[in-house]
Amino acid sequence: MKAVLNNQQDQIGLTRRHTFWLRIRRDALLYILLLLPLLYIAIFKYAPIYGLIMAFQDYNIFQGTSGSEWVGLDVFRFIFQQDSFYRALKNTLVLNVLDLVAGFPAPIILAILLNEVRMARFKKLTQTILYLPHFMSWVIIGGIVYLMFSNSGMVNLFLDSLGLSKIEFLSQKTPWLVTYITVGVWQNIGWGTIIYLAAITGINKELYEASDMDGCSRLRKMWHITLPGIKSTINILLILQIGRMVSIGFDRPFVMGNSLVSEYSDVISTFVYRVGISSGDFSQATAVGLFQSVVGLTLLIGANYIAKKLGEDGIW
Repeated sequence: MKAVLNNQQDQIGLTRRHTFWLRIRRDALLYILLLLPLLYIAIFKYAPIYGLIMAFQDYNIFQGTSGSEWVGLDVFRFIFQQDSFYRALKNTLVLNVLDLVAGFPAPIILAILLNEVRMARFKKLTQTILYLPHFMSWVIIGGIVYLMFSNSGMVNLFLDSLGLSKIEFLSQKTPWLVTYITVGVWQNIGWGTIIYLAAITGINKELYEASDMDGCSRLRKMWHITLPGIKSTINILLILQIGRMVSIGFDRPFVMGNSLVSEYSDVISTFVYRVGISSGDFSQATAVGLFQSVVGLTLLIGANYIAKKLGEDGIW
């Protein structure tokens, strides 16, 4: 009896292995295409994890990780004693919260409005114009911002021609924050709209047809059909956005910031650039990066847990 069972298990194992290799041969081209993104992730995402050891060393670029002195948590203690780090952390959180409040609903609203447009050519033209800023370098956008909002820029020249006082868009706290957030929304709104438009296309069209028969207005269809239909997508993107609360890109605050607003524009990414690249202290830069990753993961897990507790869709 045991011999029969073992023989059957061997046959099942052989069948599975045969099926596996058959699928590999059948979809060989697809697997080859998959190799490139897997190599990218392995080289640029997983391989650098080894470098985290620098956060616990007095790293010397000439001695490398194998020869540098081990200092344990001394680097973290030194960072947490710096007022400039807490200022950078506070500014990062403030800017990310403002981006979340102003920037997160914008592509949702825009996607719903574009979905209601019936003129196909106008819709495509509008989408193309809105997507373009996403592909522009922040260096170019920074130049545009300077030409538009500096003291001698187009906006202030226009205000001056009307006899109004100039606004210090780039050198005072509140105007700079408004400019920073507005430019960020303008740059990202078109790209975010793509995701929500794709989600909207997955909504059952029969729901709209039934609502038309019931005499529902467009506003009611948006509120009772479109928004609930993309709720799961909104939840997932919101959770991911919360997970990035302590992370912020380098280009935008560096290009738009200046010495007059450094108290508000100095964020974690510029702090890392200053202590890691400019000063050559790679241990501090690595420690701050590890701190961001740990806090970001904690926020992500916490946001996903709360969403599941509230009965909403989570990432997992």
